[in-house]
Parts: sequence; structure tokens; C-alpha cells
Amino acid sequence: MALTVAFINARLWNPPPTCRSAPKHVQDVSKATALGVTGDRISVIGSNEEVMAQTDEGTRVIDAKQGLLLPGFTDCHVHFLDGGYRLLSVSLRHCKTKEEFVGVLEEHIATQPPGAWITGGNWDHQQWGGVLPDKTWIDGISRNNPVWLNRLDGHMYLANSLALELAGVDCNTPDTPGGTIVRLEGGEPSGIFKDNATNWIVKAIPPRSHAESCAALEAAMSYVAARGVTKVHTMVTVDCHNGLWPSNMGRDADKQDVELAFREVELYKEFMESGKLRTRIRAALPAASWKRVLSEVLSEEVICDGNHDDGNTVNGNHSNSASRRKKYQMLDPKEYLQVGVLKAQMDGSLGTHTAAFYEDYTDTPGYKGDFIWDPSILRGHVSQAAAHGLDVCVHAIGDHANTATLDLFESVAKQLCESEGCSAEPRFRIEHAQHVRECDIPRFGTLNVVASMQMSHLADDGCWATQVIGKERVRTSWPMRSLLDGGAVVALGSDWFVAEPAPLQGMYDAVTRRTQDGAWEGGLEAAERVTVEEALVGYTCAAAYAAHEEERRGALGVGLLADLVLLDKDILRGEVEELLRTRVVVTMVGGEVVHEATSSTV
Repeated sequence: MALTVAFINARLWNPPPTCRSAPKHVQDVSKATALGVTGDRISVIGSNEEVMAQTDEGTRVIDAKQGLLLPGFTDCHVHFLDGGYRLLSVSLRHCKTKEEFVGVLEEHIATQPPGAWITGGNWDHQQWGGVLPDKTWIDGISRNNPVWLNRLDGHMYLANSLALELAGVDCNTPDTPGGTIVRLEGGEPSGIFKDNATNWIVKAIPPRSHAESCAALEAAMSYVAARGVTKVHTMVTVDCHNGLWPSNMGRDADKQDVELAFREVELYKEFMESGKLRTRIRAALPAASWKRVLSEVLSEEVICDGNHDDGNTVNGNHSNSASRRKKYQMLDPKEYLQVGVLKAQMDGSLGTHTAAFYEDYTDTPGYKGDFIWDPSILRGHVSQAAAHGLDVCVHAIGDHANTATLDLFESVAKQLCESEGCSAEPRFRIEHAQHVRECDIPRFGTLNVVASMQMSHLADDGCWATQVIGKERVRTSWPMRSLLDGGAVVALGSDWFVAEPAPLQGMYDAVTRRTQDGAWEGGLEAAERVTVEEALVGYTCAAAYAAHEEERRGALGVGLLADLVLLDKDILRGEVEELLRTRVVVTMVGGEVVHEATSSTV
């Protein structure tokens, strides 16, 4: 059978065989100049002549022009549908003054009909000196439209007075466990809501239409494809239609309102079944909904139901969690949709001062942040989910949150090992692993906990992190070098919509550790810098390892999925600055070209 597509005149790369996340047998591609695809698989790697010998008149031949052909990038942490919505809404990400913020918003509101909710935003108050906006900034320009705008990290929102009125929020509205209503003098809500407190506004916001959701998904797929991303791990743990928090997250976990999270997965299934899904998706659903994931999404029986509250009991015959885990990886034979993974939030974010630390915030004496989840409740859910073969990833930013999550994973892994032997192999993940105590860094490797990091947060938060948590805690912040040296697998992502889903930029941030303000000569904690190849591993085979698929994708090899990205420059040979000047020429998913900068057909 002739090749479907052939790449010639290329440089090829594979992860080093010594890399912990690499497949068992890494093909040597150092002398290869061409690669052939048949259907959705790589079928030949070799010289131009060897590959061209398997072509016919129906084969598309792409001249790489000495560009670098790589395994397709995976962004290991996004909010995919949310990102699509924000592509279609107002963006305040780069506003550097109050006046610019108000002006951009006013222009957008002028394009919307009266009564329409104004959402999106991605604002960052650190851009204009750290003063939080409030409703008085925007009430005068939004009298006919309720406004609900997220800070770039999704942990803080701004509402105008009309939104407060529609939601029935006033000075008598109490704070919520795990969240804060920022107030003006006299107790009147300022319009700023943090974490769980955002639920006071949620009930007033109408759901998105199916047409809006489809448009957002189409926009998101095109956007990431242009950046070389072939797969995303999306965190479907919020009200995906407005970027909000489930009710009582972690405090009354079984009563979370997760309907919209499951509706998002249904949208992915709809696109998958109709052949319209152009980005591979691993969808992480809320941890508290593990039974529903099993029964409704995976059509599996819940075989054990121990004590949720303390997590000390796992009953029933669950000795097949490893085989179940393998079975749950896919919802379709073409491997476009995975759902066997859950997500929980241990704490908030640094920018909103809701990340949980052992010591006080440097700029807020007497306050250490707080857990969103009660760790004892979360342990129960993680224990039950893991026993049923579901993977679990937990968001942890502050050092206390990271320690608590590592303790939780260690306890559950030990319990699994005792009950079914150490072949269970859960691949627990900590999302962000941003501020970690030095004593906890080696535990990632020892416990085989994947560190799912977003180095774009260093470039952003690193501008002001020292003012917020002090020099000593910054010393072990975003500790990618130390984690790798300790034997951990580090998978990289963007946290889009928070940051751009741009792996080349993410690699640059990991290699240089430069902050956006350019304040750190040699990079923030330069000893934690990594090489370009180590950063590339984070977006390829380490990302595949994090999803139990290192033997199917994340590298170049005959029989592996043809998820590929062709770059116009060899990023492994030039100066690091070349990362920012490198262009994605072709992105391929399952043998299909989903993005092409210019025609490269011979």
C-alpha cells in the first residue's frame, strides 16, 4: 500500500532513550531525512530515497526544506472550551491602565445587544500596579448589560452592579467557604469575587447555546493547530460555559453542580462521532463525580463504595484497576477522546492570594491562603477513583497545597499497593507544582507523581512573586531543573485561557526563565533553567507518559500515531532566541493535515 503522505528533506528528532518518559524502544532517527505516513500511522522512517520508493501518484509529498519534523505537541493543561469562548469575547489581557481597561471594554459592549452578558476578559491587575478593579470602574459603561469578567488565572472575577442585582447579591450576602467577596467600606460588595464565592453570580448567568459552544470548539481547535498542538489535556472541572466554579467545591463535594462539565464532554463526543474533532482531547472531569464518570461516561459498574469522608476504606473486588485504567483511556477506536481522568483543586492561585502556604504572604501578614478542598474529603474520592482505574490530577500552587497533595497521593498509592500489588501503576499528577518546599521536590520522582507545569506562569507571576511570598520561597518556585534531576517526569502546558497555548513560547520560558518585565538577569533562579531538548520532551513524550500513551504517541516510530509538527527551523541547533522566531509550517493529527502555513507540496 502506497504512502498517504511523505515528508522529505527533513531533520527528525526523537527523545533520548534514557528519558524516563520515553517509549521502551526509541527509534534512532538521527540520520533519517524522511518519514512516511499511511492512514493515521507512521509507516516508514529513512532516507528520501527509501521513503519516496513507497509513494505513488496519490501520495502527497511535503518538502520540509531542512525544517525540523517532531512528534506533535501536547498541551498538558488547558481549559479548552473556555479558551474557545474567550477567542470569541472581549480580551483585556494586555490592558496596562484603568483607562485602557475601561476603554477596551466599552468598545466591546457597544457591539453587544442590551441585556447580553459580557464575559471573558482575562484581565491582570498586576499590569497596572496591583490595584483591584471594582464595579465603579465599569458601571457607567454597562448600565444595560450584566458584566462578569475573569482575571487571567480564572480564580477571581469582576461583576458590575447589574450583575449583582440579577444575582441578588448585596451587603447581606455572606462569604463562602473556600471563597471571598471583596467589599467596599460598609460591607457593600465591590464586584470582586474569588474562587468559590463566584457561585453567587453563577445562578444568574444563562447557559451558552449549542451553536455558541460549537463555534467555540471550532475556534479552539484551529487556534491550537496553528501552534503545533495535536492534543490537549483539558480540565473540565468548572462551569465550562462561563469559566466558573462548581458549587461548594470540595466542601460538599457530592453535591457539586457538574452538569455543564458533562455537557462539555458530550460536545466532544458529538464532534468525535461526526468526524469533526481535529484535536485529540483528554478530558479531566470533577473528582467528586467519579461514580458518574464510571456509570454514565464509561458504562462501568461501581464495584466499591467505601467511606468518602475519610477515605480509609475501599471495599469490594477491585484488583483489576490497572486493566481498567488501560481500558478507560479511549472512547473511540481512533483515539481522539480520553475520559479516564479526574481533576480537583487543592488551593487557589498566587495572583489572588488564595494559594495555600505554610507561612504568611509577605505582603499580607496573618494570611496564608486556604484549601479549596478539605484534604480528608478529597482523599476519599481519590482513593475510590484510583481503585476503579481512574487517574487523578490535583491543582496545587502553594507549598502547603503541594505537600498535602503529595501526602494524599503517597497514602493512596500505598493503599493500592497493599490491596492489589504494586502493578496498579496509577500516574497521579500535580497540576502547576508551582511553589514547592525543597524537601518535597524529590518526592515527585520517588512517588512517580507527574509534575504538570506551565512555565508561562513564571514569566508572568515571576514579575511580582518576590513581593508576595519573599525571596526564600521564590528560590524553589517553578523548580523544573530540580524536579528532573530528582527523577520526576515533567509534562508541560499553558493553562490556556490563562496563557497562550504556544509550546514554542513555553519552551523559551522554561529555558530562559525570563520574566515579562526583564528584571531577572539570567532568568528567575537561573539554576533551575533546562535545555531546549528537556523542554521539548515536556511537550512530547512526557506529555504522552502522563496519559499512559508513551507507546502510542509522543515520539517518531513506525506504527505510532501520525501526530506531527513541522517547524521551519531546527530549534535544537540555533540560539534560544530562535524559539520565538520559529514558525509552525504543518500540523498533522492522525495523518490529516489540520494546519498549514503555506503549501509545502512538491
